[in-house]
Amino acid sequence: MNMKTRNNAKTRHIARPISIVGLMGVGKTTIGRRLAKHLDLPFFDSDEEIEKASGRSVKSLFQGYGEEEFRAGERRVITRILDGKPLILSTGGGAFIPDETRDILLQNSLTIWLKADFDTVMERVGRKNTRPLLDVPDPEAAMRKLMDARYPIYAKAHMTVIAENGTHYQTVQRVVDALNEYSPSKDADFKQKCPT
Repeated sequence: MNMKTRNNAKTRHIARPISIVGLMGVGKTTIGRRLAKHLDLPFFDSDEEIEKASGRSVKSLFQGYGEEEFRAGERRVITRILDGKPLILSTGGGAFIPDETRDILLQNSLTIWLKADFDTVMERVGRKNTRPLLDVPDPEAAMRKLMDARYPIYAKAHMTVIAENGTHYQTVQRVVDALNEYSPSKDADFKQKCPT
């Protein structure tokens, strides 16, 4: 049995959507897409779905409507995607922050926080200029502020996977390992505490 078959067999007990959360630049879309391929599941990116629905970029929506209105649209898109079928959803960096959206993600999917340190995140976000929350005079200070505010909230995800060192393949393997180690009874216990 090859590694992909072995890992698929071990993760079949997860019969619900998997949502990847975390700060911008940690690789949620790249890892999510590769994880979906590895597990032979459909892949969705909430930012891409918002852009398809609106015909505008995330940055343009932020500038035109503000963060609050963007988050309301994001919540609607996430609710639509998480319909109970197994899939992989990569979310925008702020999707897990509002209580209402976080509750939807936690109740309707298994959430994985991709966590990286400051230097890793800054190196990655510096590769493209599409991050509306970093379109400020001091992006490093803005990132530190985001990390301080958001990391305690991301820690509420069902599991955490480090996304700092190594290749994308290695990060996907760490996610698969975390899924393999995750106990379905933990999920059942969680669902009893948070009825859908």
